[in-house]
Amino acid sequence: MAPRRRSLLLWILAVLLMLGTAVWQRRTGPTYPLEARIEVGGQSLSFKLPRSQETSSSARVAVPDPGFGTELHWRRFPTNEPWTVVPMEARDGQRGAELPVQPAAGKVEYRIVFQAPEGARAFPEGDPVVLRYKDPVSVPLLLGHVAAMFFGMLIGLRAGLRALMDEPGLARLAWVAFGLLTLGGLILGPFVQKQAFGAYWTGWPFGHDLTDNKTLLMWLAWMVAAVLVAAAPGRVGRGAAVLACLAMLAVYLVPHSLRGSQLDYGRLEGGADPKAALTTGP
Repeated sequence: MAPRRRSLLLWILAVLLMLGTAVWQRRTGPTYPLEARIEVGGQSLSFKLPRSQETSSSARVAVPDPGFGTELHWRRFPTNEPWTVVPMEARDGQRGAELPVQPAAGKVEYRIVFQAPEGARAFPEGDPVVLRYKDPVSVPLLLGHVAAMFFGMLIGLRAGLRALMDEPGLARLAWVAFGLLTLGGLILGPFVQKQAFGAYWTGWPFGHDLTDNKTLLMWLAWMVAAVLVAAAPGRVGRGAAVLACLAMLAVYLVPHSLRGSQLDYGRLEGGADPKAALTTGP
């Protein structure tokens, strides 16, 4: 196969891998809306339940109006408080209710109870849905962070494929991937987190934020790879690039925002400032 054609195919493969991980992150992350479906009262209802909301307004939970009463049961998370029951009002073909605004990183857990003719039916039947509040984030800052991370992943994937195929130009790709991950993960990322939750970094060594720790692991892997590719451009450098690529794929297979910032309501009620009550949780 001609080198130019092979390079094009490898770029296409890298793009497909990047898009695949983006879809995976979207479908598995605990802050994306939960797609729900339930058979109740002789009807099939499909709806989405929010799991993230800005502190500028309360989160609205709505389902298609089944023609009978529905209730929203909620409480702050993680607490053992009694459940607050709110009737969901019928409007525009839906039944909805509001979850009260919490400080940034504050969470509430909730479920919907359908008062169907055959008896009450809760959704979800297992663990409740958990929603986290966050402060608004500057759109340009957020777009810059996301773009740098995903383009860094694209270049990193292509670098790994280039290392596997023993193509020239690996060092340039490795350093570009490292630079983009530095910009997106260690420069813009902390500013995004500061705006959203009030802390720049809650991963190691200050906390257990899994997203921060994944970012740090990926950054270290590409730092080592970039240095080794430049210092030992043969088998050692190529092997380091492949390992960094695999580490990056493993990082992106872990759902985004797991063990992220979470408000400790016990500390908050003890008089602590919301920023001092920030911890990490599921």
